[in-house]
Amino acid sequence: MITAPNVITLLRLCAVPAAVWLILQREMALAFWLFVAAGVSDAIDGFIAKRFGLRSRVGAVLDPVADKALLVSVYVTLGAIGALPSWLVILVVFRDAIIVGGVLTLYVLGQEVVIRPLFVSKANTAAQIVLAAAVLLDAAYGVPGATGVELLVWLVAATTLASGGAYLARWVRGGGAAAA
Repeated sequence: MITAPNVITLLRLCAVPAAVWLILQREMALAFWLFVAAGVSDAIDGFIAKRFGLRSRVGAVLDPVADKALLVSVYVTLGAIGALPSWLVILVVFRDAIIVGGVLTLYVLGQEVVIRPLFVSKANTAAQIVLAAAVLLDAAYGVPGATGVELLVWLVAATTLASGGAYLARWVRGGGAAAA
């Protein structure tokens, strides 16, 4: 279904290759502002969908795909240019791969897949967004500085491990899937 929120989400998805290209070209100021615009568009499409009753099944799937595509692509690209530590990029991407793999496995096995993010996962996503924005902002404008970025790196590492562990514990207990 074509709705305004879905069009906004598709535009955010189209911003992914642009963000990657800008980072690879070391156009960090433009990459930062594109990343911010993508974040704002996420809030806007959600508001419009809720406020005007324009929620759709397509949007419910497409929105988190666009969010993950942007975040993972930015992390991998920042890692590739040395702006983020490789070990953190691997940790973040591996956690997402485990979650997606778990959801797909449950689906293939015919089990119900419940998409319900845990609080720790929401905190992890927020920390990941803040870190990506901080790295781009620091590269473009020198703010918040190396110490601020390093603190955020450790925060993201901790919340990524906590979130991944929480999902694994839930699956081991047989609590179904809760996608991030």
